[in-house]
Amino acid sequence: MSNAIWKQWKLPIILLLVFPLTVLLPKFGIINPYIDLVLKYIGINIILTISLNLVNGYMGEFSVGHAGFMAIGAYVASLLTVWLFPRSLGPFLFPVALLAGGAAAGIAGLGIALPSFRTRGDYLAIVTLAFNMIIKSVLENIEAIGGPSGFMGMDKLTSLWWVYIIVIVVVFLARNYVFSNFGRGVLAIREDETASGLVSVHTRQVKVLTFVFSAFLAGIGGGLFAHELQFINPRSFTILKSTEMLVMVYLGGVGSLGGSILGATVFTVMMEGLRTVLQQFGISQEWRLVVAPLMLILLMIFRPAGIMGLREFRFLIPREERPEALAAERKQVQTARRAKEILP
Repeated sequence: MSNAIWKQWKLPIILLLVFPLTVLLPKFGIINPYIDLVLKYIGINIILTISLNLVNGYMGEFSVGHAGFMAIGAYVASLLTVWLFPRSLGPFLFPVALLAGGAAAGIAGLGIALPSFRTRGDYLAIVTLAFNMIIKSVLENIEAIGGPSGFMGMDKLTSLWWVYIIVIVVVFLARNYVFSNFGRGVLAIREDETASGLVSVHTRQVKVLTFVFSAFLAGIGGGLFAHELQFINPRSFTILKSTEMLVMVYLGGVGSLGGSILGATVFTVMMEGLRTVLQQFGISQEWRLVVAPLMLILLMIFRPAGIMGLREFRFLIPREERPEALAAERKQVQTARRAKEILP
């Protein structure tokens, strides 16, 4: 394989080579069930963090109720696999259930975005907070799906390889969205909404579609979460869950897909490590609930942009957008200009 081909295709080749490991390692017990569970949680949190970063990081708005969209995706996907789909076909129809959960969350996101983006300022934060509380209360009062006791009966359909595939797809879709012409409009809104409107960016349309896409991804994350635990209840999707997503976004870095991956990984590993430490010293696990809000406060004070704020890993930047490609393009333009000046 030539060096040029390897440089162009090395990332897809590496991802393809890693995929069999996600199937074989858990199957043959090479990694224990706990490590397998933590890896799946990391993947699910990456999806949730990317979904929220699209709104809070790239678009510059502030949503604080993303757990509500996660809850919708979790319940819709679970109801489909338990009540509608035959158990024998569950593993094959699992992607359909996830997409349906994501679609339901996206529709809910549309219902929130249309009135919210008629105004500016902090209204989105207030509306999404109220939405999160409403969804929790509604789920607690529907006895057909378990009410406050929760819903169960789902098969364990979330596997490490499913999480791996969906994370890769979500990162790919988010990267293409952010670096598309439409995505440039999202970044323009973050920098200056008034100026972006003056240069032909349909600001309200861009904000609504970005929010719907974000809610869709959160719904898919919720479906994976439900079919991993095989039990969900409204208390799983409180404001504390939304706060954890905020911590992962601002820990990794706003406006950065690489930051979302980093923040979700660091936070998940840290919380699991804290669980072990508290257990060893006989301290109540309730103290873990203090960590996420405290981290959010400290991040807002000392590191509001996060570790990777507004920066990106090289492999997540399209080839034509990389600095050397842009420099080469500028050089070609300058050469063409000089040639035009020299020629009669």
